[in-house]
Amino acid sequence: MPRRIGQDVSVVIPIHDINPLRRRPVVTWLLIAANVVIFVFFEPVVSSVAGTETSAAQNICEQQRFFQEWGAIPWELVHNAQLTAANSGRIGVDAAGNPGCIVESPPSFDKIPVLSVLTSMFLHGSWLHLIGNMLFLGVFGNNIEDRMGRLLYPLFYLVCGYAAGYGFALLEGGSTNTLIGASGAVAGVLGAYLVLFPRARVIGLVSVLFFLPFWLPAWIVLGFWFALQYIYFTGFGVADGGTVAYGAHVVGFAVGALLVTPFISRLRAAGPGTPLRVPQHGWIRGTGNSSARHRRPY
Repeated sequence: MPRRIGQDVSVVIPIHDINPLRRRPVVTWLLIAANVVIFVFFEPVVSSVAGTETSAAQNICEQQRFFQEWGAIPWELVHNAQLTAANSGRIGVDAAGNPGCIVESPPSFDKIPVLSVLTSMFLHGSWLHLIGNMLFLGVFGNNIEDRMGRLLYPLFYLVCGYAAGYGFALLEGGSTNTLIGASGAVAGVLGAYLVLFPRARVIGLVSVLFFLPFWLPAWIVLGFWFALQYIYFTGFGVADGGTVAYGAHVVGFAVGALLVTPFISRLRAAGPGTPLRVPQHGWIRGTGNSSARHRRPY
């Protein structure tokens, strides 16, 4: 089974942040659109419609082979070589260790491991996986793009994604499970947001026994999120069957925070132009008042 690099949306669900923008987050919108388009139109779908056991297995194997071709595999990243059945007789084993789909040897596709990290950032295993990652990216990525600009921001996003992928590979270099998902890169965005806007208000829901609304500063929301990832990664928490690559989240978050730390003052002051929106009486409203630019919560 593929290891998802995905947000744990069952715990913290951000809905909106009170943090004014100076420009439209075009790159963030494009990243979200690209992830949705690839999931809907290019990824094989495992149908939930009742059918024969054989057809269901073939359906699952088709999806696993797709992820095998386009996802990132720690063994491949460490060895910079394509994985074949000769390297591992069982590709995509489940949490119980049962055999998965056997990949033909030699494989019918050519794969460049270093590029697989890039393609894996745009793959998701389910609608929940996709929505969780895109929700976090939409809420927090717009302000990082706003401060970094439309050229530096996508580079930062990709660097965090690569750091998360290779960081996880160094931690589990012998693993032949496939890594898919955007949140290695998204975690880097969260780390940068925590450093740049620790006091920005975040509105959302937290799940305990039921969903509770919250309106808290970002340092609490993102600090809590990171603490959970670290707890699960180190094994003190109960992870969900080993299907989530918490180590990639931890690495991505740390790299994102470290990359922006030397430039805190410059990034907080960056960005010409009038804000597109500012908070007023609990609602987001546009304004031409230039003094509002000096009242942004961090």
